Amino acid sequence: MKFSKWPLLLIGSFLLSGACSSDSNEPDTDETTVSISTPSVTNVTDDKANIIATITTNTPSAILKKGICYDTQSNPTISSRTVEMSSAGLSLNLTLSDLEPETKYYTKAFATVANGNPVYSSEITFTTASRSVTSELDKYIAPSYSDDYTNIAGWNNRNQWNLANVHDPSVVLAEDGYYYMYQTDASYGNAHEVGGHFHCRRSKDLVTWEYLGGTMKALPNWVIPKLNEIRAGMGLSDVQPDTKDFGYWAPCVRKVRNGLYRMYYSIVCPGLLNGEGTWGERAFIGMMENSDPANNEGWEDKGYVITNASDKGLNYNVQANDWANCYYKWNAIDPSYIIDKDGKHYLVYGSWHSGIAALEVDATTGKPLNILPNPWGTEADIASYGQLLVTRKIGDRWQGSEGPEIIYNPNTGYYYLFMAYDALDVPYNTRVCRSQNILGPYLGIDGTDLTKFGGEMLPIVTHPYKFSNSNGWVGISHCAIFDDGNGNWYYASQGRLPKDVPGINSSNAVMMGHVRSIKWTSTGWPVVMPERYGAVPLVPITENELVGNWEHIDLSYSYGKQKTSNTMTLSADHKVTDGSWKGATWSYDTDNQRITFSNGVEVCLQREADWEASPRTHTIVYAGYTNSKTYWGKKKK
Repeated sequence: MKFSKWPLLLIGSFLLSGACSSDSNEPDTDETTVSISTPSVTNVTDDKANIIATITTNTPSAILKKGICYDTQSNPTISSRTVEMSSAGLSLNLTLSDLEPETKYYTKAFATVANGNPVYSSEITFTTASRSVTSELDKYIAPSYSDDYTNIAGWNNRNQWNLANVHDPSVVLAEDGYYYMYQTDASYGNAHEVGGHFHCRRSKDLVTWEYLGGTMKALPNWVIPKLNEIRAGMGLSDVQPDTKDFGYWAPCVRKVRNGLYRMYYSIVCPGLLNGEGTWGERAFIGMMENSDPANNEGWEDKGYVITNASDKGLNYNVQANDWANCYYKWNAIDPSYIIDKDGKHYLVYGSWHSGIAALEVDATTGKPLNILPNPWGTEADIASYGQLLVTRKIGDRWQGSEGPEIIYNPNTGYYYLFMAYDALDVPYNTRVCRSQNILGPYLGIDGTDLTKFGGEMLPIVTHPYKFSNSNGWVGISHCAIFDDGNGNWYYASQGRLPKDVPGINSSNAVMMGHVRSIKWTSTGWPVVMPERYGAVPLVPITENELVGNWEHIDLSYSYGKQKTSNTMTLSADHKVTDGSWKGATWSYDTDNQRITFSNGVEVCLQREADWEASPRTHTIVYAGYTNSKTYWGKKKK
């Protein structure tokens, strides 16, 4: 056995008393020796190793510390990573943890002695194992926050909110590595009202979010003068509405370039155009800029961008209940902003009325590229207020669609326009269409030309749903779509609890922020995963894991209905032996993590958090389309 040895002179002490003297001027000395055996290593895994060694000394009390030091470079010392033994005794038996897989480590045992240098054993090496699916997933810890946040919904508890009290989110990945989320002014019990407008939170991992507060302290000083300027031009009297009555809706935040971020926001004016029975007052879209979103108070307001435009001239006495014949053609809320593949900048906006419009804006100012005329006149007079991208019903201005969100995916070569459909309390659902041109035509998955002819946009992306062991979610829409710069895309929206959940007052007003992964079908359509993102390790999904029972949901459209699951069983011989698709066969594309069924349905797979499990854990989910239907599924444990 090989030893390292180190001698130490311990200085003895003596006491002088009276006239006593010693026989020598030199103190007594004792030599303490310390030696350490060469360590041995056992039980090496992907992240742990057990190290054993023995210390030999003639003066155990002289040893102050003992343990193992290790590094990925040769000759580790006590300045490297160490594990110390706190118990008595000279036998070392310690576990090194949190190691990296498939990594070579250099290791020594050590002991330190009073007034001396450390003593080391000889060096040994070992290499950790590769990380297995089981080991990585076994260590996964799912998010623990409660979906019923009513006990922390108040303003004084805002530091605990995480994703509580989220409505109409917009998400941007900033230069500092944080995702910043901004939102409509809405919260359970209106707790947000004391904190300004367009509230913000941020996260590094999309799971844990830090609340930052409002970005706008008060109504911008341009709003009321601009409102009265337009009213005067229409021959209407000035108004001085209470600033508390304005609405602050649906911001959209984008990174323009390093050091420049833009927020387009909606301000909805209170009141009526011309007295009782006339149409409601207009909305404005304004814009703010910031050089660094970490400075939440650094947003500088740049003022007015656009307002509602009417093709009915000064005929502003359209009755308030004449929904299909609304006074306005375009509704200036719900902005989305995109820099297209050619470097042009566009504002995309609209809600309910004639559909969704696109307007080119100046790259430098963020304002309309061309000067806009008065926001009333004939259809030709207001043409510069925007070009139609999609509409749900040609010729009907009460069409139940809003919240456009537009992105470009360079991997598919398409622009994707996501839309919110229907009432926001329960029925809210998300649709998507696409075009190879920023200005359309936009087509649904079934081929419907939504630009020229309008129609029901398909596919359904999200819809009210319920897996077993849960209340499920409703009101899931008005989304943000964003990526991490590495080809991974995400969907964020609010989700509401259903109405009348026992034990939760006004349960449908509980609005939790949802973040979900997006996968892409073989034909280039985005599917949103049915379980919320929980940072589950994305280890490959094996074919064997697909065998068994699944919760299967037909997520196809049914107004206001919460779609529930039934059991579907996949067998090892590639058959569907139970459930909606019984009798079909299935095959698995391991490389792309897609299952194709013989009935023509292709679904994309992902590991995600199982939010309905108790305790929460991980599972496998799927989402897929046909030309008319959407399907979600979750593997049962």
